[in-house]
Amino acid sequence: MKCPFCDATEIKVVDSRDTESRDAIRRRRECLKCQRRFTTYERVEETPLTVIKRAGEREVFSRSKLLKGLLRACEKRPIETGTLEKLIEDVEAELRNEFKTEVPSAEIGDRTLAKLKDLDKVAYVRFASVYRKFEDVDEFQRELAKL
Repeated sequence: MKCPFCDATEIKVVDSRDTESRDAIRRRRECLKCQRRFTTYERVEETPLTVIKRAGEREVFSRSKLLKGLLRACEKRPIETGTLEKLIEDVEAELRNEFKTEVPSAEIGDRTLAKLKDLDKVAYVRFASVYRKFEDVDEFQRELAKL
């Protein structure tokens, strides 16, 4: 670590605490040479989670993209955005805990559907209809019958 003001390497940590989101540690530091203080943040460096799409192309996992789909499925349902964000967080954590760096989009969809089924049946059917690309009413009715 170098002082951003004088480039000295003799620095001490004055204070450490978690950030509000608890995803990093905030450290207040002081340069022993120039006595100026500055703040740094430490985060765990994560390997990006790559999604393998149906057609075979790859893209970086996007929480916002999944949230957008869930919000659409949960429209006019009594489900808070925070609950959906937690659902996404749980799905992502499961995948990371299995040390997966590449995951098929179908697996993400299946895990999301399983959690959504417990949360709200209407939202589950809406999400499934888009995710599973129902072609006709019969497919839709078969999914409803499973519930």
